[in-house]
Amino acid sequence: MKRVYVNEEWCLGCHLCEYYCAFASTNQKDMARALKGVKIKPFIRVEEKQGITYAVSCRHCDEPLCVKGCITGALTVKDGVITVDRDGCIGCYTCILCCPYGAISPSEEGAIQKCELCIRTSGGTPQCVSGCPNQGIVFEERGE
Repeated sequence: MKRVYVNEEWCLGCHLCEYYCAFASTNQKDMARALKGVKIKPFIRVEEKQGITYAVSCRHCDEPLCVKGCITGALTVKDGVITVDRDGCIGCYTCILCCPYGAISPSEEGAIQKCELCIRTSGGTPQCVSGCPNQGIVFEERGE
């Protein structure tokens, strides 16, 4: 299954992936108009440690602890993609505690938010990958 991977040596720390991620969920055509004056809440975030920048997003694990820990069943796996049923999520944040990568965060709507590989908006390549100017983020299949 294709997944989002980070090439730390190529990540510029520009945060464009965060903007493309936030833009993907707006269903608008113009990023500047969609995000102007808006505090973005992307499903991916850029972090820096010891001079190395990298993006953190859901890894869509083969055995996801977040799905196992979800007490309502709001997190499910379909075709290898972990998705959130926002109506089923009660905001207990057990999944946040279970995720070893810190890739799930609270949402302002009471549910949680996480990367769903843009399946609801693009159905193809995730927007964070498309928008990365330096191929610091890629969407590919890798061997075990």
